Amino acid sequence: MTALPHRDGLTAPVPAPAGGSLAVAYSGGRDSTALLHAAAAAAVGAGLEVHALHVHHGLSIHADDWLAHCERQCARWAASGLPVHFHAERLALAPAQGESVEAAARIGRYAALRRMALAAGTDLVLLAHHRRDQAETLLLQALRGAGVAGLAGMPAEIWREGVTWSRPWLAQPSEAVAAYVRHHRLRHIVDDSNADPRFARNRLRLSVWPALSEAFPGAEAALADAATWAQQANAAMADLARIDLEACCRGEDLGLGLDLGAWRQLAPHRAAHALRAWLCAASGRMPGAADLQRLIRELPGAAPSTWRLCGGRLTRYRGRLRFASMAEAAGAPLPSPTTPLRESALAIRRAGRYPLPGWGGVLVAQRVPEGGAPLARLATLELRPRSGGERFGWALGRPARSLKKQYQSAGVAAWQREGPLLYSGGALVFVPGLGLDAAAQAAPGEPQLALTWELAD
Repeated sequence: MTALPHRDGLTAPVPAPAGGSLAVAYSGGRDSTALLHAAAAAAVGAGLEVHALHVHHGLSIHADDWLAHCERQCARWAASGLPVHFHAERLALAPAQGESVEAAARIGRYAALRRMALAAGTDLVLLAHHRRDQAETLLLQALRGAGVAGLAGMPAEIWREGVTWSRPWLAQPSEAVAAYVRHHRLRHIVDDSNADPRFARNRLRLSVWPALSEAFPGAEAALADAATWAQQANAAMADLARIDLEACCRGEDLGLGLDLGAWRQLAPHRAAHALRAWLCAASGRMPGAADLQRLIRELPGAAPSTWRLCGGRLTRYRGRLRFASMAEAAGAPLPSPTTPLRESALAIRRAGRYPLPGWGGVLVAQRVPEGGAPLARLATLELRPRSGGERFGWALGRPARSLKKQYQSAGVAAWQREGPLLYSGGALVFVPGLGLDAAAQAAPGEPQLALTWELAD
């Protein structure tokens, strides 16, 4: 760690930047103006270059004026000898369905900051959040019913996607930042949207915080401390979840599945945290609280089941929970209330892909030297759903068995059995999840095709 000290009681302890430079997220507001000035003043003696990163959201009619103010401010400081370089990026926000403009702006802002920092040759970005911001974050998360991870608030430092995000003033009171700005007579912008009560943080800041501070003068420091304890508790729970996952996954890669028998042996609170950690590791997404609780309620069953969760498909089969990624499904539109009619006939005369939207998948035919079906048998196919009583043979000379028994013997999960049964001349030819019936296979040297059934995402 290194420090960017300055008078007025403010210090900015940050990790030593690589390449002799660092960046500051600079909106032009009071807090970021103070941090940028303090960082630049300290950088003179440390031999560092400071990059001011400004994001133009385009949400306010004053956005162009704010950008111009920030650029002029940095130019004045640079002319006075401070090692400041200004960068800006304009966003074209397009919130996803159900996403608020506020959330879209936050996501877009961090993405833009990351791009500008890396383009400037630095992997360290300072953020101007202070102790009041941390206290407000904890209160907002508590009011939303957040768990320990949410109550942990904002980390003082975190590495994400090649960039270290550091909040060096997270333990500093808001009053200290205000005093710094007054002492140095720093000009800054005032965002008029900060008075808009439509935003939850503004309502808290304008209506709740004054009364809370009057009734509890130490509220800011106490709530910020509570966030620190929550961070420690969250880290301890993550360590415990990793220990439990080693037992539940039997030392295998987490993506290979969760042993539900071992998972059920955990105490309920540990089982919930282990499942959340496994889902996050397997899918790359944090499950929502409601989805997680529903899954915990339904997992104790033994029958094969599937769930759509975390942008993919969860499958419970033979005592194991597995995750299959289906990233496309996360943004796909809901199915039409009118389901396509299932195709009842198909002619396959050459290798290729044969979409069957009524069955929700694609039949793939590939040329093979052996083990396939003769072209003559595939020229006139009948497609049927399972009705019970069908029998399938793995090899000639071995008795055919019911599809249910063959599926169980082969360990084919329920979702892998979806699709049409293919018949030719009244005889079963192909079964999704099992393949070609032995009696339907071509003779050696005969032109033939192998069939594979692929479910649509």
